[in-house]
Amino acid sequence: MNNQFDHMPEAKRPILSVRNLHRHYKSGEGTLTVLNGADIDIYPGEMVGLVGPSGSGKSTLLHAAGLLEQPDAGKVYINGRECLKLNDATRTSIRRQTIGMVYQFHHLLKEFTALDNVAIPQMIAGKSQTKARAEADRLLSLMGLAERLDHTPSQMSGGEQQRVAIARAIANKPQLLLADEPTGNLDPATSTRVFQSLLDLTRREGVSALVATHNMELTRFMDRVLTVRNGQVVAVAKNAIQGGIVV
Repeated sequence: MNNQFDHMPEAKRPILSVRNLHRHYKSGEGTLTVLNGADIDIYPGEMVGLVGPSGSGKSTLLHAAGLLEQPDAGKVYINGRECLKLNDATRTSIRRQTIGMVYQFHHLLKEFTALDNVAIPQMIAGKSQTKARAEADRLLSLMGLAERLDHTPSQMSGGEQQRVAIARAIANKPQLLLADEPTGNLDPATSTRVFQSLLDLTRREGVSALVATHNMELTRFMDRVLTVRNGQVVAVAKNAIQGGIVV
C-alpha cells in the first residue's frame, strides 16, 4: 500500500515519523489521556530533544516510537514503513537493525566487563566474537573508556556505566537512537559530560537521536527541541527556555 513517504527521495525521508498517536490509561474509575494526536518527524543526522516534566508523556512517546508499546491509535513509520501493524517478530527485527535504546538506568550485565557488555549484543546480531570485541573496543575508546574495558559495572562510576550503555546502544549501527532520560541519575556536572559524549558519538557515527530529558540545560546541544503539551508534540524555541523552564 502506498503511503505519504513513497514519493520522497530516501535522503529526505524521515527516519522516524509518528502520526496522530493516542495513548490512554485507566486511572481509578476514569481515563488518563497521555498522548492525544501526537505527531513527530526525526530526519537523518538530527539530535532532537524532547523536554518536559515527569508524567508529561515523553516516555510513552518514546516507547511507542521504539515499537516497544502499542498505542491506542496512530501510526509509526520507520524509514517510511508503517510498523505498528507488523507482527512481533518483524517489529523485533526492525528494532534490532534500526533502533538503539538508552534508558535512565544503564541495565548493564553486572557480571560482565564493559567490553563484553558492548560486544554481546553484536554477537547476538550475528557478528563474530573477534569483530564484536574490536568494535566494542573502538566505541568504548571513543567514549573515553579505554582504561575501563576490563572493568565490571561495580568497578565503574555512574557516568562511566552510562557511557558503556550508550556505546552498547550504538554498537549495532542503528540509524536512530532513542534515549529516555539518559542522564537522569547523574549529578549535573557528570550529566553534561555524559551527554556531550552521547552527542559526539552519535554525530561521529551518523546516528539520528531523539532524547527525552527534564534537564533543560542540555537543550543547548540539540538541533531542535520539542515538548509534549496536552498530549501533543509542539516545538519549543530555545530562547523560550529560561532557568530550566519552558516559558
